[in-house]
Amino acid sequence: MSGTPAERQERDGGTGPEPLRHYALLADGERGILVGPYGDFVWMCAPRWDSDAVFSKLIGGRGGYTVTPVGRCVWGGYYEEGSLIWRSRWVTDDGVVECREALAFPGDPHRAVILRRVVARDTTARVAVRLEPGAGFGRHPLRDVTRHDDGSWTGRAGDLRLRWSGWPTARQAGARGGALAMDLTVEAGDHHDLVLEISDRPLGDRPPDPAAVWRSTEAAWRREVPGLHNTIARRDARQAYTVLRGLTGSAGGMVAATTTSLPERAEEGRNYDYRYVWIRDQSYAGQAAAVAGGETVLDGAVRFTTARLHEHGPRLAPAYTVDGRRIPDQRTLDLPGYPGGFNRVGNQVNEQFQLDGFGEALLLLAAAARQDRLDADAWQAAEIAADAIAQRHQEPDSGVWELAPRRWAHSRLACAAGLRAIAQAGAPAAHSGRWVALADRLVADTAAQCLHPTGRWQRSPEDPGLDGALLLPPLRGAVPADDPRTVATLHAYTEELTDDHFAYRFRHDERPLEAAEGAFLLCGFVMSLAEHQQGRAVAAHRWFERNRAACGPAGLYAEEYDVSQRQLRGNLPQAFVHALMLECSVRLAEPWPGP
Repeated sequence: MSGTPAERQERDGGTGPEPLRHYALLADGERGILVGPYGDFVWMCAPRWDSDAVFSKLIGGRGGYTVTPVGRCVWGGYYEEGSLIWRSRWVTDDGVVECREALAFPGDPHRAVILRRVVARDTTARVAVRLEPGAGFGRHPLRDVTRHDDGSWTGRAGDLRLRWSGWPTARQAGARGGALAMDLTVEAGDHHDLVLEISDRPLGDRPPDPAAVWRSTEAAWRREVPGLHNTIARRDARQAYTVLRGLTGSAGGMVAATTTSLPERAEEGRNYDYRYVWIRDQSYAGQAAAVAGGETVLDGAVRFTTARLHEHGPRLAPAYTVDGRRIPDQRTLDLPGYPGGFNRVGNQVNEQFQLDGFGEALLLLAAAARQDRLDADAWQAAEIAADAIAQRHQEPDSGVWELAPRRWAHSRLACAAGLRAIAQAGAPAAHSGRWVALADRLVADTAAQCLHPTGRWQRSPEDPGLDGALLLPPLRGAVPADDPRTVATLHAYTEELTDDHFAYRFRHDERPLEAAEGAFLLCGFVMSLAEHQQGRAVAAHRWFERNRAACGPAGLYAEEYDVSQRQLRGNLPQAFVHALMLECSVRLAEPWPGP
């Protein structure tokens, strides 16, 4: 498509989808925005993560918000360290233009405040601005547009209320006036603020003061993000923590990703809605936060998981909405989709049983107990989880990869790890002995059913294959690092399911690994931890650095990395990858702790 970014915006309201590595994330805990390279907001659900999108061009819907230079430019950008404040940066024919942008942090569950500050560095900046909301994945355009005496504009899109302040001479544009547009000139050395509010409730009488909201947002990020001085990659580790914090809402739940329907593999149907809270992912993030000293993410994970265990007990679901509700059934949207993908909202995980979720919950609670951050309710939740394992461990489950129900070895070993961890983290003696005995039984039963003739673990009694998930239980204490089964599994996995320090989950079929799916970054970081646990420091660092580099300019990780094309695949950003990257960066700075 020809023309400068501003010309394309004027003609058709924005640019087409970009490779995922080109996007940055703004997030405030309650919702997120994906920002494209030319200042285009292509994705935002409002008011909450799992609401319908108000900006949905990423998957072929309508609705966007663009601030882009007029004329030719080369794009770039960066995060202000320890925050999700993003600076879009363009080198134009005339000089450098920046747009500082953020969601006001921490977020209000009902009202998003979007900050954009156009900064002219060494020359006058000319930018084109267009606001075209489309609630309901683009079905409901802007209406009831009114310009007020204070220079702000208000309107409605579906059930959402909007107020835009910062440029009173904007003009209505687009079909039936469903957009606001303007040409903005900022003199060298100056800046100009734009503030957009989106709410499902009535807005206040006056727009917020941008300078005050910028100050409070900066201060909040400084408070929330730990220094992380004792890591091997401090800046990236802090950035990983900010992503986890940005994805964590006021109720403590952390969504797995900001987006839905971004394909893991083009035209193969593997695209899902990850705008929900997975108990397993929550546990990974909480354990990483515990070793890093990130109390907010740890405490939120414990609070959310504890509440779900008390509410649902042995019927704990694998995932929930951010406010603890059941995930809606999967349905298809009538949209073109991200190229190669199919549009889906909701998730079929709501019908699954995943045994390992109880083990992961116990690992999370144990990590918090070691930091002296468990109250009586959380200890009771640990008892609920342990009792659920005792009651349900013989049932087939869908496992970590959410496949057809089987007696997956990883699920039972994850439960054994959780039981051992919570027993050793200060549990009452009356419980700890029983929990350790149950862990021993789980390991013995799994060995009887899922030990390969070569001495390694296999996926299930029916499936003799290898699986990257089987590297995790020894890291969490299900069996020792020097157990022959641990050593044999790591060796076989390295030989058969890794290539050039990229790792894959399992073998789908006889195709080459990279032809069946992308390298799974979670498994790459788990390999780093496994080598570190074995005392092989050089190998651990090689795995860490290889997988740390599998991101875009904004430092965001997707679920998979297409090695051949060097592209991100799947929903963005994938929280559990950031969690394992953070944990690696902390653990590799010290020798592996003893048993």
